[in-house]
Amino acid sequence: MIGDKELHFTGKGTDLAALASHVEEYLTKDGFTVATSAPSDQGTVIQAKKGGFLREVVAADRALTITVAGSPSDFTVRVGIGKWLEHLGVAAIETLLVSDLFLVIDVADAAWNLEIESKLLADLTAFVG
Repeated sequence: MIGDKELHFTGKGTDLAALASHVEEYLTKDGFTVATSAPSDQGTVIQAKKGGFLREVVAADRALTITVAGSPSDFTVRVGIGKWLEHLGVAAIETLLVSDLFLVIDVADAAWNLEIESKLLADLTAFVG
């Protein structure tokens, strides 16, 4: 899939709730609307979408989707474009992680996604250490 990235961290002892909170704050400061699922044994899903008339018309159902799954000493962060889920905060995490959460994207969204992903992944890597 275009623009789908995954980082795997081992031996870091990272507080995954703090990591998810950091991602939320980062995206909110960048002007995104953010929704986060409740944490579960399978992980946390964070979705973010930019507002604006053109974006609403062209890709109203698309969002930057970040999943954080694993344990503090062995976890994976996956970033890509996914379908915006209105009630992500109350959705069952098990359903989200096994469903088609990530979508194939067109070239224009791919360029936007790669830029956002690169900045976010660099920030996450610095946060984790």
